[in-house]
This record gives sequence, structure tokens and C-alpha cells, in this order.
Amino acid sequence: MKSTRFNTRPTLLAAVLAASFCTPVMAAKSVSWEDILNDDKTTQDVLSYGLGLKAQRFSTLTQINTKNVEHLVPAWSFSFGGEKQRGQEAQALVHDGVIYVTASYSRIFAIDARTGKRLWEYEARLPDDIRPCCDVVNRGAAIYGDNIYFGTLDAAIVALNKNTGKVAWRKKFGDHKVGYTMTGAPFVVKDEKSGKVLLVHGSSGDEFGVVGWLFARDPETGEEVWARPMVEGHMGRLNGKESTPTGDKEAPSWPRDKDGKLVEAWHQGGGAPWQTASYDVEKNMVVIGSGNPAPWNTWHRTKEGDDPRNWDSLFTSGQAYVDASNGELKGFFQHTPNDAWDFSGNNSVVLFEYKDPKTGKLVKASAHADRNGFFFVTDREKLTNGAGYPNKPTSLIGAWPFVDGITWASGFDLKTGKPIEKDNRPPKVKDGAEKGDSIFVSPPFLGGTNWMPMSFSQQTGLFYIPANHWAMDYWTEKLTYKAGSAYLGQGFRIKRLFDDHVGILRAIDPKTGKIAWEHKEKFPLWAGTMTTAGGLLFTGTSDGYVKAFDAKNGKELWKFQTGSGVVSVPVTWEMDGEQYVGIQSGYGGAVPLWGGDMAELTKQVTQGGSMWVFKLPKVLTQGKR
Repeated sequence: MKSTRFNTRPTLLAAVLAASFCTPVMAAKSVSWEDILNDDKTTQDVLSYGLGLKAQRFSTLTQINTKNVEHLVPAWSFSFGGEKQRGQEAQALVHDGVIYVTASYSRIFAIDARTGKRLWEYEARLPDDIRPCCDVVNRGAAIYGDNIYFGTLDAAIVALNKNTGKVAWRKKFGDHKVGYTMTGAPFVVKDEKSGKVLLVHGSSGDEFGVVGWLFARDPETGEEVWARPMVEGHMGRLNGKESTPTGDKEAPSWPRDKDGKLVEAWHQGGGAPWQTASYDVEKNMVVIGSGNPAPWNTWHRTKEGDDPRNWDSLFTSGQAYVDASNGELKGFFQHTPNDAWDFSGNNSVVLFEYKDPKTGKLVKASAHADRNGFFFVTDREKLTNGAGYPNKPTSLIGAWPFVDGITWASGFDLKTGKPIEKDNRPPKVKDGAEKGDSIFVSPPFLGGTNWMPMSFSQQTGLFYIPANHWAMDYWTEKLTYKAGSAYLGQGFRIKRLFDDHVGILRAIDPKTGKIAWEHKEKFPLWAGTMTTAGGLLFTGTSDGYVKAFDAKNGKELWKFQTGSGVVSVPVTWEMDGEQYVGIQSGYGGAVPLWGGDMAELTKQVTQGGSMWVFKLPKVLTQGKR
């Protein structure tokens, strides 16, 4: 299969640093660790990806609520400009009256939150030979001290002065020519043992057969503090030296050839933690999803003549719990052992607490809606009571389907923590054939949900999952690893599952797995969700709307057409006594790139690239400050 490539040669103007045409942000305050730690409790800023370290995406603001949201109007919009449109998948940050938002092709903008005026912008100088898998997107930045941080498509992370846009430092973490890249937002945590603040980020590139890594850096210098590979048996690093292998150094979950050597797939591995982490402050743990094993072809990760279900391909397609002090793996739960469908496991892991209805005890849990179609709730204390072993049976509280028509498994065994698989793995290529027999799979590799983060409401106790109903015809193909080429070994065609909709927004109860309500959309849903104490749920749709729903019952209360598809993540904040909602518009991402039944549907969506900010008319907010 041919990889998707884009022309990324910048113009001379684009290559010039933003400082040459910026308006400096005057007297802006530094961002402290305490500011980030309290991000979920304060309303004037948005300082983390997820609106707090637990990534719940819940705001305590109430000025905009179910009774008045129908009056929401644009305050301003800002165009990202140029011919570089594509997907705008970022979540913005807001600090001291300035919005920081990343855009396609590794760009970042500082915008006056009151007026929409550009203060500065920076565009990375990208080489021609980058290897983006699924569009040239960027999902956001991190902020700390006087710097703003974001990743680039040529496998680097950049620190910029948040007031001027000038480069503070830039660090390469991998070779972009073989497939390493970065699309996720970095995340700031504090190692409680050393007292040091760390900048945590992952790598992307599973589809090109690279080993996925999670990094922690000194935010002041960019120097690596520790690095953890997410493939069993590969060696980690601490303070520039080899530390410990991930899991068992003999990698027993990956097969060996007849000569006793680990198979080709192990050397390529996958497992990239390309989505953004959350952070358990009490346990000093970085919590993040790990990507699919490479290649997609499950037979390349199975001992010759054996059943693929007997192998795991650790530590891929699951949720990882990593010690912030040294990068050691403290726990891991695998959603899809020896993943054969590219279900991955990168979707956000949300930390939350609830009282067990049977015992009345407080459960410190993690929630994760996986591309494989199941919504997982795990006890993160039980899961991490040991050194990185997968699927502790006592840690799995529940695994419930959140989409219809799942073909690969009927559920999960709570005694073993393993899936109850159906006979839905793609058959091996027969001798003399070029490809295997095609099978019908739902959800497809695009997932029951994908990167777009779900949210949790502290009011309703429900999670809100932007999901999709679709399927694929799927077949195995022969392959050999070639550096810089797609490393899949599978062919596919995306198909509809239902005639009346693809997108399905669902609210799910994490205690029971029951669907509280649902809302259908004609187009695929590819935007994140956000909840507020005003009883609202915000999200966007691929046909261009920003929408607000009643979080209790799913009633659509408001919508606004932005002119291009919305595939980003909403935020909200308070400024000058008024509540604002911000979101990006600009269609792209993986869906329109992969063809099939989605090609005809999504070609109707126009291109664009802009930031939209909304608020209530002043007549409705006067006297309510």
C-alpha cells in the first residue's frame, strides 16, 4: 500500500522565524507547576491538554448553560491562512489573555483572546521527506514557565518563548526518514520524588514500523531525563544511560524464528504512545495509551504454525502506567492482545473516582474508550500494584461495548482480563498467493472511536464518547520491512455499517456500561468533547458545525456552521467576567485519506483553517459577574 505523502517544502517566508513579524505579548505572567496542578479548578486559563491532569475535560464554569446557550454568538474568528489547510485537530491553551493554538504543517499561533489579533506565529521548516501517516495534523501544545512547547512532523519537539515566539530550544528524538514523527500534544508533570518538573511526550510512526518511545525532558533545556520504549525487551534510558528493559528482556510475548532469533516484527515493534498523557499525582505516574504493534499483519507476530491468540505483542495496544521519576513501567493493561486490526490503544486514558455501589468504598479508576469498540474501566491502584505485568484480572472492573456490530470479540473475561475473541482474525496468505481471503470487520481500523478525546461530567457521572459506526473488508498481504515505507501487511476497504448515519455520540455510565443517550450524525465524528457545570456538552461535526447538547439527555440545544469540518477539541475559559468557548475548524485527518465509502461522503466538505471563539451577548451577562 502506498503511504500518504504531502508536499511540505516551505517558502522562504515560512522558513523565517516568527519573531520577525510578531507583536510581543507584554508583561505576561510565567506559568508555575501550581498553576498547572490546579488547572481543573481555575477558570481563567486552560493550561493542559484535557483541562486538567486527569484529562476529564470538565469545566466548572456555569455562565453559559442549558437555559441560555441558544443565544451563543461568535466573538471573533481567526484564519490560519495560506494554502496549508488540511485537518485542524488541536486543543488550544489559554493563558493571561492569550490563546496558543497549533495548526496543520507544524505551525503554532499566539492570538489575543479578546480581539482575535495575531500576536506571533511560528512555522517549522519541514523537509520534503517527512512520513505523516494520517494527515499533517498537530493536536496541541504544552505551557510552562515562559515557554510554549509543541512537536513537529520531522520528529522534533520545539520550545518557544511564549511572549515572543522565539526559539528557546529544539530537540530531534528520531529519524523522520524512517517514519518517526510527532502529532500529539506534550504534557507537563512533576516528579514528586525529585521535585523536578518534566515535559513528557511520545513519538508517532507505527505504520512505518518504528519502535514507539515515551520521553521525559527538562523543560528548560530540552535534555532527555528518561526514555521508555513500548515494545517488550527493548532497553530504556535514564540520564543518558541504559536503564532497564521494558518488561521481560527475553520478550516472550514476541515469537522467535527457527534459529531462535526474535522475528523481524519485534525489531520494528510499534507501540508508539502518540496521544497525550494524563497524570496521577498521588502515585507519581504518567498514564498513556500505547499504539498498535507493527506490522498490522498478526501472522508476523505469531510463532509459525501457532494460533495468534496465544501471543500478546507486549506492550502495545494498551494503557501504560509509568513512574515519573525514572520511566519504569509500573503497570499495563492490554486492550487488544496481538492486535490484528490496528485497533491501537492511544485514545485518552481519563482518571476519575467513584464510590463502589456495593461496598461504598472510593475507587480510583481509569476510563478508556478503545478503537476496538469497548469502554474499559480499570482500578488503577490494583493495576499498578506490581512491576508492569499485563492484564491483572483484579484490576478490570468492566469492559462494555459502546458501538454496535463488534465482530472481533463478544466481550472480556473479568477473571482473566482477556478478550473473548470471535473467529475474526484475517486469514494468513496461502502459499503461492499474493493476499489472503477477505473478511468483514467492525469496527474498522479507524475505530469505534479514535484519537478524539472523550470527556467526563462531574455532574452527571457520565462519559461522552465521540464514536462511529462503520466497517471494513480486510485481507492479509505479503510484506517485508523497508525503511521509510508503510509496514502494514493488510489491505482494506472502509464501508458503511448503517445507511442513516456514521457518527454516533454516546453517553455511557462507567459503573454499569449502560448507554444513557445517543445522538446520530450523518458524517463521521472526529472531534473531541467537553462538558461544563452549566449542564452542557460541546463538540464539533465533520460537516462544519459546533454543537452544544444537554449533558443529561442529549438534546441538541445550539449549533453554528463554521464553513469547514470541525475535527478539533473545544475549550472554555472566563475573561473579564464573561465565559468563552473556543474551537478550531478545518477538515482533514485520517478519514478522508483512506477512501472507501467515506470518500464520496467526505468530499462534500470544504477546506479551511480557522479558530472560532463564542460568547453570550453582553445584555445576557451584565450583572452576572
